[in-house]
Amino acid sequence: MLYRPFENRLNIQLSKHNLHRAQWTIVYYLANFGSATLIELANYQGVEKPTITRTINSLEELGYVDHVPGKDKREKRMELTESGSELYKTVRRTIDQYEKEILEGISEEEQQETIRIMGEIRNNILKRGDR
Repeated sequence: MLYRPFENRLNIQLSKHNLHRAQWTIVYYLANFGSATLIELANYQGVEKPTITRTINSLEELGYVDHVPGKDKREKRMELTESGSELYKTVRRTIDQYEKEILEGISEEEQQETIRIMGEIRNNILKRGDR
């Protein structure tokens, strides 16, 4: 009930910056955690590596990400370019405003409790996922 309306409205907010959620998730990850391999990004998003490769290629064409040398020549590490870092800051302001709007009337305590409960549900799903 929550996911689709959230996702649709998030994509509307991101479209103001010519991005979609999958691209934003990668930009967000790289801005907050530094360079990453395609496998790390795939694991973070919970998708297959070819899906990440397509998204990375589009971000690379836009000039937001670039390759950086890894420990191993076969390892493809990505990081934000200067343009990508600026994009992150701009989009972050849009996302902060969106989050403020959707959390209106919900106390900080209620938000923290919801995050805790959702974390427990996620853990239960992951524990029971291979049964």
